This record gives sequence, structure tokens and C-alpha cells, in this order.
Amino acid sequence: MELVKNQVIPLEITGYAADGSGVGHFNGIAVFVPLAAAGDRLEVKVLKVAKNCVYGRISKIVSASGDRIPADCPQFSRCGGCVFRHISYEAELRAKQQRVQDALERIGRLHFAALRPIIGADQPDRYRNKAQLPIGPGADGNVSLGFYATHSHRIVDCGECLLQPKEFAGAMRAFEEWERSTRDEVYDEATGRGRLRHLFLRKAHATGEVMVCLVVNGNGVHDEPKLVELMKKYVPDLKSVVINSNREKTNVILGSKCRTVWGQDFITDELCGLRFRISPLSFYQVNPLQAERLYAVAAQYAGMTGAETVLDLYCGTGTIGLSMASKAARVIGVEIVEQAVEDARKNAAENGIENAEFLCADAEKAAGLLQGRGIRPDVVVVDPPRKGCEPGLIETVAAMAPDRVVYVSCDPATLARDIHLFALKGFKTMEATPVDMFPRTAHVECVALLERITKTSDEKTGR
Repeated sequence: MELVKNQVIPLEITGYAADGSGVGHFNGIAVFVPLAAAGDRLEVKVLKVAKNCVYGRISKIVSASGDRIPADCPQFSRCGGCVFRHISYEAELRAKQQRVQDALERIGRLHFAALRPIIGADQPDRYRNKAQLPIGPGADGNVSLGFYATHSHRIVDCGECLLQPKEFAGAMRAFEEWERSTRDEVYDEATGRGRLRHLFLRKAHATGEVMVCLVVNGNGVHDEPKLVELMKKYVPDLKSVVINSNREKTNVILGSKCRTVWGQDFITDELCGLRFRISPLSFYQVNPLQAERLYAVAAQYAGMTGAETVLDLYCGTGTIGLSMASKAARVIGVEIVEQAVEDARKNAAENGIENAEFLCADAEKAAGLLQGRGIRPDVVVVDPPRKGCEPGLIETVAAMAPDRVVYVSCDPATLARDIHLFALKGFKTMEATPVDMFPRTAHVECVALLERITKTSDEKTGR
């Protein structure tokens, strides 16, 4: 039976896709349905027929899954942030565990039992310490401030997000009140005109300090003292108000130049017993409580005795490497963002860590440079972006012949792909542990331990 648009079909949901959509099969064809739950029996309206799959939406729930719960957010079905507020957290964890296992088996070609149970969050709400809120024109003449709808740049107004601390709602209220008084023009992506682009917010979990950063197409905004006044009024523990300049026609949120309007250039947080400076441009884990658990697994996998040289690639502000420094002889961190490297160096100094150094460079080039200097790390930690490691980096790391590679990944598919490439270079995946860093979303982190099983020529000859 050939499926056509607008056709209504019966469907049982048997699992989840990478984006959190429910998946079922009709006459052998995969059907993807947002907001569906595994175990649902549905009537589904066909929205799009692709070459190898079908996309649809729920027309009727015939029989609800036992995992279903009432959604607790009025924006849930419209906002592109959460995808799992309609099922229990236990069901969400099972889905993420299965996603990692499927990727390792199908893409990584690994069929081993050493996939540990996922480490879930004690509190799946209010965990985010960062928000990047797009600003757009509202229907009533005021600004629209919130989150993009799924697969679009249409802003869904959200007065309060359940994933974020309540202070962020206060910052949004302050911004809206300030904008109504100044009427600064909203940035237009199509023309590149207008001033207001994003409201960028950060909170330090341990200290409670809050940073407000307004991203603008220009150098500043009207009546900055009024903006500061309102932020101080509505945001407890406000420590910093910053203007970030981004004049480029791009989807990249932050520009390279920041100007502190009031307060400090940074806020301070604590992670793994260390203090970290966080500036607007710094990479920092958005869920510090789960980050500590993730770093604990990474440290366990590193297997340090105090004599090791650790190479930390894609190190950001140095959080992983610095958390391992007390157990290592030497830590070398590599990061391409200059501001993050500066923060990493300051973080090392502030915590009295003298056996860590940080290089500002592309990870692949830096690894090649260190190899040329004769530096052979015992442990290499990689924490790449979602696209994973470049093949050249994997080749260079393999040539350095570390005993262990600890791979921290935010995408199971690219992790599995890279694990297979490492396997071709003589590294065996010994164990992996998923960590739910982003509850209620489709994302899942994973830490994998790779050990070198192919000896170098020097090792074979005893040199």
C-alpha cells in the first residue's frame, strides 16, 4: 500500500528517533511522529512521504503508553527545547540508553556488554546555567523573547522555562520592560538591520552569580543605565551586565567583542572542588551537577597513578583537565577559542594548579605539534563538538600512541563512528557510560574508554 500525504494510518510506536520523535512501522516503512511515546497505539496523519520514511503527526491516541504523563509546560508542543515532557523520566532514560547502545552496535560495530547504565539526574528540571534567547518582533508591537520552534526561526514566547533557573525569567522581564521604554529596534536576519539580537544569560550554580549579556548589531544600546537598573531590580545576585557586539550576518550568536557595562567581566562557579571563571565567550557545561558525575567517570577511565601526562583536546575553560590535574604529573589543554584559553589559565592559577598548561590552537594542529616535540601523552582526553573528531586528529592521536583515550561525546552517532576509526588504528573500546546531561531533551552525553592494543615498533623492540 503506497502512503500519500494527509492519509490517516494506524500505528504502534516501538521506539524513538535521535530527535526524540516516536518511531513505528507501517507496511515495513519507518514512520516518525513527534510527541509520541513508545507503547502508544495511534492514528497518525501523514504529513510528508520521503524516499525511505514517512513523517506524521498524532491524529488520535487510541491507546496511550504506560509511560505517558501529562505535560507540565504550556509551551511544550510548540517550543523546540524539550521533547520528552510527555513521558516519565525513567522512560526517557531507557530511551537514551537504547539510543547509545544502538549507535555503538550499528555504527561503531561494537557488540559488547560493557555499556554501563545511564547516569540520570537527581533533578531533571531547573538544571541549565545558560540561556540563549533570540529577540524578534512581537505581534502586539512589543518584542518577542523566548525559544525557536522546532526546525524554524519562529520565536515561541516563553515567560518561564522549566529547564532554567527562575532568575532568568526575571532577566527576561527586565529586558522587556527596558525595551518598551527605549524602543530599540529588533535585528532583522534578512536585511541585517536593527540592533537587538539575543539575550544571553548565565548563572553559576555554586555561587548563584548571574551574568546578563545583550547581543547587539552595533556597539551598544540606548539608555544602558536603565537596562542595568532594571536588571538589578529583577535579578537577585546579578554580578555582570555585558554588551556583546555581533555585526555579522550569521547564525552564530556571540560576536568576538564584549564590553562590560556594569559589574564584573566574569562570574565564578565551583566544579569538582575547583573554582572556575566564566566569561561570556567561555565554554562551560550547562549542567554542573551532571558534569561532575561525567568528569568522575572520565577520571576513572583515565586510570591515573600520578605519573601520567594527560593531553586534553577541545578543553574549553579547562574543566576536565584541571579536575584531573591533582592525579596527573602534567596536563596539557588545547582549545581554539582564545578567551576560553585565557580563562583556563586563570582557572589554573586561581586554584593553585602548577602542572597544567594551555595552548590556543586547532586540536589537530596542536596534537601534531606536540607529537613533533616528542611529547607522548599517556592519556588523551577528547571532548569534541557534535560533529565529532576529524579523521586527521584521530590519526595524529593514534600516532602519539597513548595508553588510553577517554572520549567524551555529546552525540552517540559521531562517537560510534570515531570509535570505529580508532579501532582501525589499534584502539579497543573497553567500556562506555551514558550520562544524561540534558534531561527532557533528545541529547545524551557518553564517556568511552579506549585502550591501545597495538604496540609501537619501539615497544616491540624494547627500545
